[in-house]
Amino acid sequence: MHRLRHGDHGPAVAEIRSTLAGLGFLHDNTAPRDWVGSDVVFDRELDGAVRAFQQQRGLLVDGVVGPATYRSLKEASYRLGARTLIYQLSAPLYGDDVAALQTRLQDLGFYVDRVDGYFGPRTHEGLSSFQREIGLASDGICGPETLRALDLLGTRVSGGSPHAISEEEIVRRSGPQLSGKRIVIDPGLGGNDHGVIVRSRHGAISEADILWDLARRLEGRMAATGMETFLSRPYHSNPTDIERAGTSNAFGADLMLSLRCDASPNPAARGIASFHYGNSHGSESMIGQVLTGYIQREIVARTALQDCRSHGRTWDLLRLTNMPTVQIDLGYLTNPQDAALLADPRSRDVIAEAILIAVKRLYLLGQDDQPTGTYTFAELLAEELSITETR
Repeated sequence: MHRLRHGDHGPAVAEIRSTLAGLGFLHDNTAPRDWVGSDVVFDRELDGAVRAFQQQRGLLVDGVVGPATYRSLKEASYRLGARTLIYQLSAPLYGDDVAALQTRLQDLGFYVDRVDGYFGPRTHEGLSSFQREIGLASDGICGPETLRALDLLGTRVSGGSPHAISEEEIVRRSGPQLSGKRIVIDPGLGGNDHGVIVRSRHGAISEADILWDLARRLEGRMAATGMETFLSRPYHSNPTDIERAGTSNAFGADLMLSLRCDASPNPAARGIASFHYGNSHGSESMIGQVLTGYIQREIVARTALQDCRSHGRTWDLLRLTNMPTVQIDLGYLTNPQDAALLADPRSRDVIAEAILIAVKRLYLLGQDDQPTGTYTFAELLAEELSITETR
């Protein structure tokens, strides 16, 4: 779709205005029927409403209604019972009605995964189990009869996050050793998309090559510890985030680490930020949240990158992967200091080591008292060897 922003006008703007009003983000004395004309303007009030919606839904807050924001607006407008919900491979269903169904199934003990608004195979399995338990046809279709049964039963248990508990238990059971862990490393860009070109005392290097080089350095260190690593793409390819998520799911990995750089019209914007899955329904990846915290602390302690902290987001890459996934925005290539640091091969070595140490801390589950920024790659290798010898 065409990206809509402040100053645009037309029927598409009217649709967005009407949707946001219905969701409670826009308070307007004008009747909705007056918004259907082609002269409806994307004004400052609508810009503010779009930004508030984006912030609440874990989207990039830029006031622009692009494909991701438009899709999220459509999802937010669905209410449970307004349509039949069914698992469809060719045209998967997304929406707040799916999230409401997942929450009800979770409260009843039939669904333990993320409340993400995606009607996938796990939602289908949970719904089918519920139907089978109460004597309905276990077809995995949420229609009027199933909704009546959900309403009649109410909830047996509420509170807590089964998905967060199951994520933590998987990490706990896998043990502290890194050997055997399966990790997907996802360098951004690729193919013909080279991104920003950085010129420094180390020579010119593209954003894509910075990310690819860092991925290979991280891959080498992980392989040295006995981890099994996969790259989400070949060098000459730039898959979509949905394609990257699908590839990663096929590997059956324990974690996915996505590497990105940032840019801004303001050259003063700088620093590193990390992202994990987290949405407005209160569902988030607890392991992703813990790992992003470790990554931020380790990289900030070892480099001059400013700490822009970790955040929950609903981006496709974080939402559609089965394993805990984190995205690391390593700095702004539009900032001279960040660009110079990322162009330096020695800095990329330091960042790769910091990310590996953060992953190790995750699997130690807080059983390590070494101060942030002091745990070295040599110490990690020695510890991995000692764990292997005692098994």
